[in-house]
Amino acid sequence: MASRRLTVGSAFFLSAKCIVASCFAVGCFAYGQAFYAEQDVRVRDLPSLTARSTHAPDVLTTSLEIVFNDKEICCGKNSALGDSVKASDPKSLKDIASKLRGRHLLSDGRPIMITADSLTSDAVNGPLLIQMIRDQHAALMEWNSHVYVLFGVTYVETTESSTGETSYAIHKFLLQDARYSDSRREISFDRLNDDMGKVQGFLFIQAARQ
Repeated sequence: MASRRLTVGSAFFLSAKCIVASCFAVGCFAYGQAFYAEQDVRVRDLPSLTARSTHAPDVLTTSLEIVFNDKEICCGKNSALGDSVKASDPKSLKDIASKLRGRHLLSDGRPIMITADSLTSDAVNGPLLIQMIRDQHAALMEWNSHVYVLFGVTYVETTESSTGETSYAIHKFLLQDARYSDSRREISFDRLNDDMGKVQGFLFIQAARQ
Protein backbone atom coordinates (compact mmCIF):
# COMPACT_ATOMS: atom_id res chain seq x y z
CA MET A 1 0.00 0.00 0.00
CA ALA A 2 1.34 3.46 -0.87
CA SER A 3 2.51 5.50 2.09
CA ARG A 4 0.87 8.86 2.70
CA ARG A 5 2.49 11.91 4.26
CA LEU A 6 1.84 15.61 4.63
CA THR A 7 3.16 18.46 6.75
CA VAL A 8 1.88 21.98 7.22
CA GLY A 9 5.36 23.41 6.84
CA SER A 10 7.60 23.89 3.83
CA ALA A 11 6.42 20.64 2.21
CA PHE A 12 3.23 22.43 1.13
CA PHE A 13 5.00 23.98 -1.85
CA LEU A 14 4.81 22.31 -5.26
CA SER A 15 6.80 23.08 -8.36
CA ALA A 16 5.25 26.20 -9.87
CA LYS A 17 5.88 24.82 -13.36
CA CYS A 18 3.36 22.09 -12.74
CA ILE A 19 0.71 24.16 -10.98
CA VAL A 20 -1.04 25.49 -14.08
CA ALA A 21 -4.56 25.20 -15.38
CA SER A 22 -3.72 22.48 -17.89
CA CYS A 23 -2.35 20.26 -15.12
CA PHE A 24 -5.46 20.65 -13.00
CA ALA A 25 -7.73 19.36 -15.76
CA VAL A 26 -6.73 15.69 -15.44
CA GLY A 27 -3.29 15.78 -13.87
CA CYS A 28 0.22 16.11 -15.28
CA PHE A 29 3.54 14.31 -15.14
CA ALA A 30 6.95 15.80 -14.37
CA TYR A 31 10.22 14.33 -13.15
CA GLY A 32 8.59 10.93 -12.66
CA GLN A 33 5.69 12.38 -10.66
CA ALA A 34 1.96 12.56 -11.34
CA PHE A 35 0.17 15.71 -10.16
CA TYR A 36 -3.60 15.46 -9.89
CA ALA A 37 -6.36 18.03 -9.94
CA GLU A 38 -6.80 20.26 -6.90
CA GLN A 39 -9.29 18.82 -4.45
CA ASP A 40 -11.05 20.17 -1.38
CA VAL A 41 -12.51 18.64 1.75
CA ARG A 42 -14.92 20.46 4.09
CA VAL A 43 -16.91 20.04 7.27
CA ARG A 44 -20.57 20.18 6.28
CA ASP A 45 -23.59 21.73 7.99
CA LEU A 46 -21.80 23.90 10.54
CA PRO A 47 -24.16 26.26 12.41
CA SER A 48 -24.28 29.83 11.10
CA LEU A 49 -23.56 31.65 14.35
CA THR A 50 -22.31 35.22 14.68
CA ALA A 51 -20.50 36.59 17.73
CA ARG A 52 -22.45 39.17 19.69
CA SER A 53 -19.45 41.52 19.44
CA THR A 54 -16.04 41.65 17.78
CA HIS A 55 -14.27 41.34 21.13
CA ALA A 56 -11.97 38.35 21.42
CA PRO A 57 -13.89 36.52 24.22
CA ASP A 58 -17.16 36.67 22.27
CA VAL A 59 -15.49 35.58 19.04
CA LEU A 60 -13.82 32.65 20.80
CA THR A 61 -17.06 31.54 22.45
CA THR A 62 -18.97 31.60 19.16
CA SER A 63 -16.14 29.92 17.27
CA LEU A 64 -16.10 27.07 19.79
CA GLU A 65 -19.90 26.78 19.58
CA ILE A 66 -19.48 26.32 15.83
CA VAL A 67 -16.72 23.74 16.21
CA PHE A 68 -18.54 21.61 18.81
CA ASN A 69 -22.00 22.17 17.27
CA ASP A 70 -23.60 20.88 20.48
CA LYS A 71 -25.25 23.32 22.90
CA GLU A 72 -25.00 20.88 25.79
CA ILE A 73 -21.23 20.87 25.44
CA CYS A 74 -20.46 24.47 24.49
CA CYS A 75 -20.68 27.22 25.35
CA GLY A 76 -23.71 28.72 27.08
CA LYS A 77 -24.45 29.17 30.77
CA ASN A 78 -25.59 25.59 31.37
CA SER A 79 -23.15 23.90 29.00
CA ALA A 80 -20.30 21.66 30.09
CA LEU A 81 -17.60 24.05 28.87
CA GLY A 82 -19.17 27.46 29.49
CA ASP A 83 -17.16 28.31 32.60
CA SER A 84 -13.94 26.87 31.20
CA VAL A 85 -14.20 28.98 28.06
CA LYS A 86 -14.80 32.13 30.11
CA ALA A 87 -11.74 31.34 32.25
CA SER A 88 -9.41 30.92 29.26
CA ASP A 89 -7.26 33.54 27.56
CA PRO A 90 -8.97 34.15 24.17
CA LYS A 91 -5.65 35.17 22.62
CA SER A 92 -3.79 31.99 23.63
CA LEU A 93 -4.66 28.69 21.95
CA LYS A 94 -2.36 26.94 24.40
CA ASP A 95 -4.28 28.32 27.37
CA ILE A 96 -7.63 27.52 25.75
CA ALA A 97 -6.49 23.94 25.21
CA SER A 98 -5.35 23.59 28.83
CA LYS A 99 -8.67 24.92 30.15
CA LEU A 100 -10.82 22.67 27.94
CA ARG A 101 -8.81 19.46 28.05
CA GLY A 102 -10.01 16.67 30.30
CA ARG A 103 -13.21 15.45 31.91
CA HIS A 104 -16.26 17.71 32.19
CA LEU A 105 -19.88 17.20 33.19
CA LEU A 106 -23.01 17.97 31.23
CA SER A 107 -25.86 19.73 33.05
CA ASP A 108 -27.49 16.37 33.81
CA GLY A 109 -24.29 14.98 35.33
CA ARG A 110 -23.19 12.84 32.41
CA PRO A 111 -19.43 13.03 31.82
CA ILE A 112 -17.66 13.98 28.62
CA MET A 113 -13.97 13.84 27.76
CA ILE A 114 -12.42 16.71 25.81
CA THR A 115 -9.22 16.23 23.83
CA ALA A 116 -7.53 19.52 22.96
CA ASP A 117 -4.19 19.93 21.21
CA SER A 118 -2.62 23.32 20.49
CA LEU A 119 0.04 23.08 17.79
CA THR A 120 2.26 25.46 15.89
CA SER A 121 1.95 25.46 12.11
CA ASP A 122 5.13 23.44 11.59
CA ALA A 123 4.02 20.78 14.09
CA VAL A 124 0.68 19.94 12.50
CA ASN A 125 0.36 16.42 11.12
CA GLY A 126 -1.19 16.99 7.71
CA PRO A 127 -2.70 13.56 7.02
CA LEU A 128 -4.48 13.73 10.36
CA LEU A 129 -5.72 17.23 9.53
CA ILE A 130 -7.28 16.07 6.26
CA GLN A 131 -8.73 12.97 7.91
CA MET A 132 -10.14 15.05 10.75
CA ILE A 133 -11.99 17.27 8.30
CA ARG A 134 -13.21 14.25 6.36
CA ASP A 135 -14.55 12.93 9.67
CA GLN A 136 -16.44 16.24 10.04
CA HIS A 137 -14.40 17.81 12.83
CA ALA A 138 -13.66 21.53 12.50
CA ALA A 139 -10.75 23.23 14.31
CA LEU A 140 -9.53 26.69 15.29
CA MET A 141 -6.75 28.57 13.55
CA GLU A 142 -5.14 31.77 14.86
CA TRP A 143 -3.99 34.07 12.07
CA ASN A 144 -2.80 37.63 12.66
CA SER A 145 -3.78 37.21 16.31
CA HIS A 146 -7.40 36.50 15.42
CA VAL A 147 -9.21 33.17 15.86
CA TYR A 148 -10.98 31.59 12.88
CA VAL A 149 -12.91 28.36 12.44
CA LEU A 150 -10.97 26.03 10.14
CA PHE A 151 -13.59 24.02 8.26
CA GLY A 152 -11.77 22.84 5.15
CA VAL A 153 -8.64 22.69 3.01
CA THR A 154 -7.77 22.52 -0.66
CA TYR A 155 -4.86 20.34 -1.70
CA VAL A 156 -3.06 18.68 -4.60
CA GLU A 157 -2.12 15.01 -4.58
CA THR A 158 1.23 13.90 -5.99
CA THR A 159 2.27 10.34 -6.76
CA GLU A 160 5.88 9.27 -7.32
CA SER A 161 5.68 6.91 -10.29
CA SER A 162 8.81 4.96 -9.40
CA THR A 163 7.77 4.16 -5.82
CA GLY A 164 4.01 4.67 -5.79
CA GLU A 165 4.44 6.98 -2.80
CA THR A 166 1.69 9.60 -2.46
CA SER A 167 2.09 13.01 -0.84
CA TYR A 168 -0.11 16.09 -0.59
CA ALA A 169 0.40 19.84 -0.92
CA ILE A 170 -2.17 21.98 0.84
CA HIS A 171 -2.96 25.20 -1.01
CA LYS A 172 -5.61 26.85 1.15
CA PHE A 173 -7.11 26.74 4.61
CA LEU A 174 -10.84 27.47 4.37
CA LEU A 175 -11.97 29.63 7.28
CA GLN A 176 -15.02 31.17 8.90
CA ASP A 177 -14.79 34.48 10.75
CA ALA A 178 -17.43 34.46 13.48
CA ARG A 179 -17.40 38.27 13.67
CA TYR A 180 -19.40 38.53 10.47
CA SER A 181 -22.58 37.16 8.90
CA ASP A 182 -22.10 38.70 5.44
CA SER A 183 -19.67 38.08 2.58
CA ARG A 184 -16.73 38.67 4.94
CA ARG A 185 -17.54 35.52 6.89
CA GLU A 186 -15.85 32.94 4.67
CA ILE A 187 -12.25 33.62 3.75
CA SER A 188 -9.21 31.52 2.95
CA PHE A 189 -5.55 31.49 3.87
CA ASP A 190 -3.61 30.89 0.65
CA ARG A 191 -0.61 28.75 1.57
CA LEU A 192 1.16 29.65 -1.69
CA ASN A 193 0.87 33.43 -1.28
CA ASP A 194 0.08 34.36 2.33
CA ASP A 195 2.71 34.54 5.07
CA MET A 196 2.67 31.37 7.18
CA GLY A 197 4.73 33.24 9.75
CA LYS A 198 1.58 35.17 10.67
CA VAL A 199 -0.23 31.98 11.65
CA GLN A 200 0.17 31.62 15.41
CA GLY A 201 -1.15 28.06 15.53
CA PHE A 202 -4.02 25.60 15.46
CA LEU A 203 -6.32 24.11 18.08
CA PHE A 204 -7.75 20.65 17.47
CA ILE A 205 -10.58 19.77 19.85
CA GLN A 206 -13.07 16.92 20.11
CA ALA A 207 -15.62 15.80 22.66
CA ALA A 208 -16.50 12.20 23.51
CA ARG A 209 -19.49 11.36 25.67
CA GLN A 210 -18.71 8.71 28.28
